[in-house]
Amino acid sequence: MVTGPRPRLPGPLPGAVGLSHAGAYNWEAADGVRGDSPHTHLVRTEAYVVTGGGGAAQTLSPDDYRDICLRPGAVAWFTPGTVHGKVRGGGPRVTVLMRNSGLPEAGDAAFTFPPEALADPERYAAAATLPPGTGPRTEAAARRRRDLAVEGFPGLRETLAAGDAGPCRDFRRAAARPVRAEVPRRRELWRAGAPATAERTGARLDALETGEPAYLGDATAYQAAPTRLAGSGMCGHRDEYALPGTTLPYDGPGEPRPSGRGREPAGP
Repeated sequence: MVTGPRPRLPGPLPGAVGLSHAGAYNWEAADGVRGDSPHTHLVRTEAYVVTGGGGAAQTLSPDDYRDICLRPGAVAWFTPGTVHGKVRGGGPRVTVLMRNSGLPEAGDAAFTFPPEALADPERYAAAATLPPGTGPRTEAAARRRRDLAVEGFPGLRETLAAGDAGPCRDFRRAAARPVRAEVPRRRELWRAGAPATAERTGARLDALETGEPAYLGDATAYQAAPTRLAGSGMCGHRDEYALPGTTLPYDGPGEPRPSGRGREPAGP
């Protein structure tokens, strides 16, 4: 229990990471698999720390297609451009850590929708966007989004397994093309996160070296708990934290805003 006045949160979590807890959707898709929405990130690396249940993560990257075992204690991470989606075995439960907090809310992701949906910005936005909050309407939209992402995934997987990386390469290009205009805004978010954290560390080392570590006088403790349970994200149902640069939107209710396409799809 924390007693006394609650300190004001100064910024992102240590290391400027994003944080949520996720469990795969329990909806069977057309391929017979119960899982989440296959997707990729353009800038960030995403990590799963498996805390319960079991299953696998299907991944597509230029080097291969893989099924990565997800069992309690396992850690898996996916670099930018790696398509990934959890497969429900016994129901993997994961803590999701995202590099460069703030960028998830800016829309640093793309679903494996079929090529015709990727090529049409309005259709893509309509399919990727979820209604704000939770409830049956949001759940139904999340399921439609997952099903459309699953529809486009097998073609990428099968051609890659056959030695043809062209469709996967085309998908990555299509995913990156619409966000070029948003790079300056995203660069600002990045600078406020990881670089600022590293600079503070450097300043503290300088203070230690001079023998004047006055910053230690500002020491305190923080505590946080999920503020929304079972939200709908790319990686399944997720528990979210209202912390700077994590999984909740900060520009109003609902999902974060996209890059000129209405509201942005939810993060992990």
